[in-house]
Amino acid sequence: MGSINILLVDDHDIVRDGIRLLLEDEIGFNIIAEAENGQEAIQACEDYDIQFVIMDINMPKMDGIEATHKIKEQYPDIKILALTMMDEDEHIRNMIEAGASGYILKSSDKAELVDAITTILDGRHYFSEDATQRVMMDLVKSSGPNKKRDPANITEREHEVLELIVKEYTNQQIADEFHISIRTVDAHRRNLLQKTGAKNTAGLVTYAIKHDLVELE
Repeated sequence: MGSINILLVDDHDIVRDGIRLLLEDEIGFNIIAEAENGQEAIQACEDYDIQFVIMDINMPKMDGIEATHKIKEQYPDIKILALTMMDEDEHIRNMIEAGASGYILKSSDKAELVDAITTILDGRHYFSEDATQRVMMDLVKSSGPNKKRDPANITEREHEVLELIVKEYTNQQIADEFHISIRTVDAHRRNLLQKTGAKNTAGLVTYAIKHDLVELE
């Protein structure tokens, strides 16, 4: 992977300074621009060769949701990672719908931030474990006729396994349910991760709900 040009967008200097410090020693991450609101973010994408945006949600003048939508509309190849707080679940969902490839909490450490960026650059989604469950429930409440069906073409058995993963079954419990080996369950889980582009169990559950593949009680 070559050098990636990154845009930091947050209305608080201390947040941008903190992210810059976390990434400054990372080879291949080049922070070439910063913005304090969505309007400045769009302008920065016009002025610089931006490839990746770390985007705050709540900002003055133009929030991260509107900015994400406009940037993805004009520059579809730019990847966007949302910065979130614990109390922003509805906004997180709106960011994903606007085109963000994932979200991370502002309290996350360097390892998770780097992992999130590299995961998204690899063409997958990244969902912070700490906020995922509440966001998934929000997705359930907001489900509607315009939700996309499964584009991953998972098999019937993989679908059955996914349903139990959503219900928080362990691999052993899934194996017992279908009278198969844990090794076979592991294989189904790997296939699901590969087909959906999810990074972990949280990503699988979010994918399943977004694409209306399961129903939660």
